[in-house]
Parts: sequence; C-alpha cells; structure tokens
Amino acid sequence: MKRYIKKIIMAFMAGALIWSATGCTNSFEEINQDPDNATNVPNGNLLAYVIYYTSYRFNDRWFAMDEPMTFCGYAAKMSYIDESRYSYRTGIQDNNWEYVYRILNNVMDLQGRATAGSNLMNVAKVLEVTVMQIATDRWRDVPYSDAVKMGEGILTPKYDKQEDIYPALLAKLKEAADSFASNEGTDDISDGDLLFGGDITKWQKYCNSLRLRLAIRISEVSPELAQSTVEEVLGDPSRYPIMDSNDDNAFFWWQGSDSNFFEPIADQYRTRKTEYCASDVMVDNLLAADDPRIGIYFTPTPASQTEGDDDYTDGTPVYRGYTIGASSNAVSKLYSVWNYKYGQDLGGFSPWMRVAEVYFHIAEAAMLNYNTGNYGTAAVNYEKAVRFSMVENEVSDADATEYLENGGKFDNTLKKIWYEEWVAMFKQAMEGWSLYRRTGVPENNYIAPGRTAQYANHNVPPLRSPYPSTELNLNAANNAPYNAEVVDNLWGKPMWWDTREGVY
Repeated sequence: MKRYIKKIIMAFMAGALIWSATGCTNSFEEINQDPDNATNVPNGNLLAYVIYYTSYRFNDRWFAMDEPMTFCGYAAKMSYIDESRYSYRTGIQDNNWEYVYRILNNVMDLQGRATAGSNLMNVAKVLEVTVMQIATDRWRDVPYSDAVKMGEGILTPKYDKQEDIYPALLAKLKEAADSFASNEGTDDISDGDLLFGGDITKWQKYCNSLRLRLAIRISEVSPELAQSTVEEVLGDPSRYPIMDSNDDNAFFWWQGSDSNFFEPIADQYRTRKTEYCASDVMVDNLLAADDPRIGIYFTPTPASQTEGDDDYTDGTPVYRGYTIGASSNAVSKLYSVWNYKYGQDLGGFSPWMRVAEVYFHIAEAAMLNYNTGNYGTAAVNYEKAVRFSMVENEVSDADATEYLENGGKFDNTLKKIWYEEWVAMFKQAMEGWSLYRRTGVPENNYIAPGRTAQYANHNVPPLRSPYPSTELNLNAANNAPYNAEVVDNLWGKPMWWDTREGVY
C-alpha cells in the first residue's frame, strides 16, 4: 500500500477546502476567490484525503495515545502524564470533535458526487459508518442525522442518541453490503484508495466485518438486531464475505521517508522518547501468559540490557510496564517502550480493523448461541483468531501452538475471548477502550492513582470524552440535555452498550 501514499500530497491540496464558511456579503465574493485554490477537486483526491485524514487524526497522540490507549491499558506515560490521569485539555477536545465532523463533511461530499450503486458510493457509506462509530463510541450521543448540513441551513444540528445511531449505522452498512453484492459498481476508485488500492472485494469484506463488530457490541442491549445481523452475514458468505486472512487487514501504511507522512506514534517517539511506554497492565498480562508477542509489542528495559547497571541481567530481556496515570514521572531506563513494529517504524501502519478481531466476534457469537453457519464453534474461531494475531506478528507456528496449549488455552468463557481480543487489537485505541468499557476486560485495569481530588469518587477509567466547548457554546440548546447527563466531564451516563454494574 505504500505506493499509494504519493497521492496524499494531492489530497492535502484538495481536502482542506471542503471545510469553509460562507462569505459575509455578496460584495466579498469576487475578492475572496483564490486563483490557486481549486473549487471542484477530483473524486480520487477527495477520497484519498478522507482516508489519509481518518488514519492520521484518529491515530495521533491527541486522539489515541494520551487517552483511549491509556484508559484501556495499552499504554502508560512516563512524563507529561496529565491526560492519562484525566487532566484533559479543552482545546484538544475541541479539535478532536472538529476532526470527526470535518472528515464526515468530506465523506458526505463524496456521497453527493457518487452515483447510486457505484463503488464510490458504497465505499463512502462504509467510511461514513467508520467515522460515526468512532464518534458515538467516544461521546455517546452526538449529532448524526442533522450533521454537516450547513448547505441545507442547519447550523445547530440536533443530537441523536446512541441507541438510535447504532441501528442507523448497521442499516447503512447493509445498504453498502447489498450493493457490493449486486456487482453493479464498475467504477475504478484505485486513484484515491489509499487503504485497499482499489480492491473492491477488500472493501466488501471490511464492510461485512464492520457489521459483525457493531452487532456484537450491542448484543447485550439489542439482542435481536445483533443476532439477525450476525446470522445474515455468516449465513451467506458468498453474498457477505468477511475478512479471512491478514491480507485483508484494513491497515493504512505510511510513507515513512518524508516528515509530513510519518506514522503518528513513531513520529511522537522520534522526538520524545521518554514520554510513552508499556503499561503494567499489558506487560503483566503478557508475562503471566508467557505470550510470545511480548517481544514484538515491547522492548526490554534499557537498564536490563546495559552492562554495569543495577538492573542488568546478563542480556536476558526484562519487560516492565509503568503505572497508568501515575502520580510522578518514571525513571525511563527501568521501563519498556513500544517496539519497532508498533511504536518506532516511521513507515509503519495505522490499524482500522484486523482479521483477528473478526474471528473473535464469531467466537463470541457462537458463545451467544447464534447460528454461525459453516464458521463453526467458539473454540474453532477463537483458535483461528489467536493464530491470525500470531501470524500478523510473525510468531512461529510452533510457538503459537505452544501458547494455545498453555497460557492461551481456550477455557470456554467469554472472558477468555475478550482478553485475547484485547491483546490482538493492540494499537487500536478506540476499539481497545470500547472493548474494556463493554466487558471489563482486562480485569487488572484500574483507575489512575495520580488523578486529582476532583475525580476521587470514581472507581473505573473514564466512560467517555467530554463534549467540546464549541458545542457547549455554539450549539448549547441542542447539547444541554445531553451534557446534563455527564458527570465530572469524563463519567456519568455510560455508553448504551456498557452494561457493567457498579461502575462510576
């Protein structure tokens, strides 16, 4: 996919113009025209911009690392610990909200350009769901049905409840899935497809795999919709194919040799090597299970590899994670950081979805007694999922088998499926956080000990992100009823699909 990244520069030029306000008076119309700024960009440029911007903005330090990845137990901070102990920055929350709706605005522009049944239309619908699933999973109730309709005169959009958003997203995915299955689309989107290089079958698989993700997420609160969705997808694999190998993974690969197009997490590490590290939650779990992925995810501590240091162990790797949201900075040499593949490769990847996740969903569906068709039992799909993760991380078949016979052995419980899914989705910030909020797994996750007295009465990491000040000020009438349900900015009314008891 790296060969498609060259189109990003053109996409940059195209996309920024799709987020602008109208002029104040007609007298400014002519003088406000920029002769160097295109007013109608090619569809391929706009598609490339959407995919690039989604990959960058949803995976940078501000949207992913500082909060969701620490809230779910993937990462810790050794310095500048504020966000992981819940002292958020108002401006960052404003920006994160704006990025979501900027991307959505461009996606809806794509739909307005596309013809019904075309590949571009189907892909744009899948992108719409990708963006809005992240939005609702972060803030719960958000503008959707009225969103980005300034052209229709809607400047202050109403809010939709998450209970209504999820069914709407599943309906949108079904539209795309059925259209993909009809094979009506003949248009070539490869010019702007930075995710799959124009491979429509892979978009089709991603679409149906997303249907499984959303259905399983609401399985406890909307069991009929969840079951019917899963059984429709799994019952007709020729019409509704899903990801079935690591070649289908939805990974955005970065160019890596131009500072404008570095993988966001590695770019952060390049200049601030002692800020982020492995969490004790993640490392302790991997060590306890003797998980062979630990050396792929993390580095040994610098001190354990430095002869003469008090922590030196004759070169034997020592993996150690730091406290999430600690009260003080860490001594960086004593803790593991993210290894090359996940945190240091400037030409690395930003994950949208993995095949391993898909088969964990099928395993969970089997545990819920859904009809999984020819996909088989929970045990069969659990093992497939674990092996997909091992292959992705270049773990040998022998080591994968040993793991599945020992620390990774299936014990016929949902918790085991959820735990292995959490491990396999490493680096997927929002998905890791959502899985934790839905299931309480990993069970050794905890609330930040360094949190301020303002948050002393809470017993779990945050349930949500705070609404941005822009909404509180500029869309106050629509926002107010929903903001009233927020407690201490980051808690209050849980996600619709968060059925955990006794969390606050």
